Amino acid sequence: MRIHVATDHAGLEFSQQLQEHLREQGHEIVDHGPAEYDALDDYPSFCINAAQAVANDWANGSKSLGVVFGGSGNGEQIAANKVTGVRAALAWSDATAQLAREHNNANVISIGARQHEIADALRFIDIFIAEPFPGEERHLRRISQLAEYEQTGKIAGKSVLGSVGTVVPPMVESETPAGNA
Repeated sequence: MRIHVATDHAGLEFSQQLQEHLREQGHEIVDHGPAEYDALDDYPSFCINAAQAVANDWANGSKSLGVVFGGSGNGEQIAANKVTGVRAALAWSDATAQLAREHNNANVISIGARQHEIADALRFIDIFIAEPFPGEERHLRRISQLAEYEQTGKIAGKSVLGSVGTVVPPMVESETPAGNA
């Protein structure tokens, strides 16, 4: 299977070990960066590129998966989930890695490289890759609702709030949202 991999500086050493591990299992690895250590690098472009490559593969009829990671895995998961058609799941245990595929048909897994020993993280990834999506109706229905919302901003037959804008600006602690003073 083709596996798209991305990280940031926090996971660079782990990325090299992971790629070796996956190649030994016979997987085709595509590394989306970074190529070298830079303590000031930014994960979004690396993770978005890996996630977009997964989405592109699926759109072209070739199933692939992605693995993104950084210090916590949180930002990397958020970045990957910005790509239409990607379902990135943060895995922190065997069960969350398995359920990401079994219930959500996740196509990208995110791991916190600073949160786990390498052996544990590799096990989570192996479980994720090996777990098939059984396609139960309830899970298909839910995944379809997510895709529908992603495309239209609505879910047929469900009540969802409308968007008031397209960009939510970052706020620092000293800022107070309007109306909450």
